[in-house]
Amino acid sequence: MPAAPVSEGEPPTRQPTTERGLRTRSALVAAARRVFEDSGYLDSRLIDITRAAHCSAGTFYTYFTSKEEILAAVLEQARDDMLHPGTERVDPHDDPAAVISASNRAYFEAYRRNAKLMALLEQVSNIDPEFHRLRRERADAFVRRNARSIESLQKRGVADTELDPLLASRALSSMISRLAFNHFVVDAEDGNPDSDYEALLATATKLWVNALRLPDRSGGHSR
Repeated sequence: MPAAPVSEGEPPTRQPTTERGLRTRSALVAAARRVFEDSGYLDSRLIDITRAAHCSAGTFYTYFTSKEEILAAVLEQARDDMLHPGTERVDPHDDPAAVISASNRAYFEAYRRNAKLMALLEQVSNIDPEFHRLRRERADAFVRRNARSIESLQKRGVADTELDPLLASRALSSMISRLAFNHFVVDAEDGNPDSDYEALLATATKLWVNALRLPDRSGGHSR
């Protein structure tokens, strides 16, 4: 089933060992997210982050070495939200199409919460090789996770067994990812946010179900 992207890179290695340190680091990450979302990556300065977090430059360097490192931490936090967005309770054995619909909804809602960061990652990955690598890892993990779900459906005899699960996942995962980017980033920038969210969800789910030739709720197969 569609699932959230999995990797935005490893978190910084210097983790706090005290509750106060954890709170300070968390405040820095939260402040950095606000600054990055408001100003973009290139125009954001470390002094903007420390001012937003109400701390000194020395405190910043206790936990992070650079703007790149704290951006990775911000993206790591967003990754966790998108990896475990939560889905409505459905029985995967009774209705695979309902599971796909619920998974798509959870992914799209998580993407909407993190849309500004996804736009930021898209921009930074075009100018920074390390973030480009992290973006590729995120996409590859997304594909592998969905491929395992497709293969499971094939083994249960409800999905088209002639499909290569990895190639099918690559096509369908790319579709979902770009649909989310276009809807929550591009359309939002054009002043048209969420105008057809339910249509987006219904169309994405129907295309996914039809591509795998899954049974519909009446017991027949989709065409």
